[in-house]
Amino acid sequence: MSELFDAVDALLASRATLPPPAERKRLRAAHGLTIDEVATALKVRRATVSGWENGKTEPRPPERDAYARLLDKLAELYPAAPADTATPVPDAAAPTTFTATPAPAEARTLSMGEASEAADTTPAENTQTPARTPVAAAPAATTRPARTTRTSPTSRRRGVKKAAPAGAPAGGADPRFENGPLAVVDVEDGQVLAYCIGGPVLDVPAKSIPALVDWTLREAKLGQPKLAGPGKDADPLIVLTEAALERYGLPVTLTEEEKHAGRIPESHRVIKQLVRADWKLTKRGFGPWARIYRPATGSERACLQLCIPSWNALDTRHWGQAGQLPPAELARVLGVYASRVMTPRGSTAVTGLELMTALHPPTRASEADADGKRHSEHNPGSLGKDAIDPMNWPPCEVPDGHPVLKDLPRFHVRGPAEKLFEEAYDWARPMTDAECTLRHLVGIDVNMAFAAGANGLNIGLGEATHVTAPVFDPKLPGSWLVDLSHVDLSRVKAGKEWVELDGSLLPSPFTPKGERPEGPAWYATPTVAYAQELGYEVRPIEAWVRYDNGRYLDAWYTRLRDAYLATMADLGVDADLAPADFLTAMDGYKDRDPELAIVTSAIKATVKGGLGKLRERPRGEGWKPGEPWRAMYRPTWRPDIRAAVISRTRINLHRKIVKHASFTGQYPIAILSDCVVYASNGPSPLDFLPYREGKPLPGGFKLGINPGLVKHEGTQDVLWGEGVRERFNAPELNLARYIKDGTVTDVDNGE
Repeated sequence: MSELFDAVDALLASRATLPPPAERKRLRAAHGLTIDEVATALKVRRATVSGWENGKTEPRPPERDAYARLLDKLAELYPAAPADTATPVPDAAAPTTFTATPAPAEARTLSMGEASEAADTTPAENTQTPARTPVAAAPAATTRPARTTRTSPTSRRRGVKKAAPAGAPAGGADPRFENGPLAVVDVEDGQVLAYCIGGPVLDVPAKSIPALVDWTLREAKLGQPKLAGPGKDADPLIVLTEAALERYGLPVTLTEEEKHAGRIPESHRVIKQLVRADWKLTKRGFGPWARIYRPATGSERACLQLCIPSWNALDTRHWGQAGQLPPAELARVLGVYASRVMTPRGSTAVTGLELMTALHPPTRASEADADGKRHSEHNPGSLGKDAIDPMNWPPCEVPDGHPVLKDLPRFHVRGPAEKLFEEAYDWARPMTDAECTLRHLVGIDVNMAFAAGANGLNIGLGEATHVTAPVFDPKLPGSWLVDLSHVDLSRVKAGKEWVELDGSLLPSPFTPKGERPEGPAWYATPTVAYAQELGYEVRPIEAWVRYDNGRYLDAWYTRLRDAYLATMADLGVDADLAPADFLTAMDGYKDRDPELAIVTSAIKATVKGGLGKLRERPRGEGWKPGEPWRAMYRPTWRPDIRAAVISRTRINLHRKIVKHASFTGQYPIAILSDCVVYASNGPSPLDFLPYREGKPLPGGFKLGINPGLVKHEGTQDVLWGEGVRERFNAPELNLARYIKDGTVTDVDNGE
């Protein structure tokens, strides 16, 4: 009989009544749960739970029973508000996932990874401990948040336009950082207010910048836990609005001279106030991203970062109009980025580089010695705390002007046999007669291509060793002088079989311009390995190899990938969509939530900028060719790593192009970095990508949001392309540069 009862219970559970999608999200957020935590508990994927919450899908047995049980228990703990006092529901035109209440759990593993010195702070003036009000789902609004009843002497809760999506902390489990990683400080009705992530607004009693620093470190409870075990907790970030700048005696905008210097002069009265209070500034001074600290005593830190948007701290190329947002919305944008990537440390490029260090701190505590004391030691798998000696760099790997090249003749131009030149594609060719009969040019773009190129890449961790006439090892990172001019793209190996191609329609995989090499040249390991993969013998003449190596960038890639996918999912673009559904979801996704669209742009800029910083060039400061520059003394000044990532990214793209050509007979018209243009009879990527029953060509291009997969970049008429090339007399004009919207600028006649 019990078996019959169990069967009946299971049958009833399969039709368990579930609350509406918006209520499911409210209940999860009210308990401080993240989508990932729910997915783990129910043993499903994150995207599955996201689909349940935005109404795209419904749970099925046996997960439906467990999910219904979870929601029932949460409903008992957090009953819905009465109809006359209920929180306003967000605009029904936007899926509810875009306005989810921030969840604290994902903030537990975040850090700054900074090695700045710090120490105890001095007492602040008129400081009080801010109490924090629990945050429920924030209502949508079209105006500036209205003041509500004060909940404590130093804290108040206000409505905001939108709460952060899942993943942005409204407070963390760590009581030290219960107000999140950052706050936007503004002045309203004569009062200084700090807008925190998720809605809390704190009264700021500080009347000067030194007092603001002290209040932040002592009372505001801002910051984030470290990303990695040996790392350091994140320092709090304070964003100053224009009104706050005026209140604290700082200029709203910088003069031309100050913009050129990147800081206000040391004679400014605010800097004098900091000096009198024993606060110090880093070498960058008091600029758009100022760091204020005291030298460390023991393990205690006293360090704070300032961000000043009106001084161009948030570059519009990467942050869009974030600097113009009201305080609550700006806190949301920066908060989502901070929770999913890390608290900004400067530009997206600086943050991308700092994220590498935060995930792999250079040192760790040793085992206790005979006296029970621990000491700082090298953290295996990291780049170490000391930079490579500038004079120990392989001459082929360094940029022009480096000290190891100081003995070269003046105005000497290094050729391929002297310089490692691994860069992204900028290639185009004239269209064939057959291609001109087609109607459309369709561009596809590889998602986060350089992040995908970093994933799983074995890179050198230390100095290079010079080897003469080495045997090539595809697993050994380094730079190789080898002649690849014999590689013929008209006949290449695909697996165990040779395939015939029209090599004249393909770019060479060995040069950024797609030209066939003419003799020995320096290449990174992935480029030489690809020549072997195509079926050709390689015999290096010499090499600089790194025997100490590892997959240093894997954690960096994973962090940024997860940040990107989570934010795109909040925008309605899930990772498991069918090809046609994916193209539909991508159409106008930025308009669904412009603030989250800013975050996706910043994440992508963090990838490219962080890799670019690995080979940072001199930035003024009176530098002359042959002299070292400041960036060279960082352990993360690694032009070899940048070259290896770019090499692998270019090779990954070429491999897909060859696979596509061998199967379809279609060849690219133009390639610019991670964008490829094909001629097609239809305007959609699905009109030329060889999908069969929804499945892509193995090893070829696949539509999707994951890094390495492709999205639709843009479509123009073939007549447009031919007309542009004819108008500018440039038969090899790179149309990939203009395929997105058809606007042609900066024409260089293909040179």
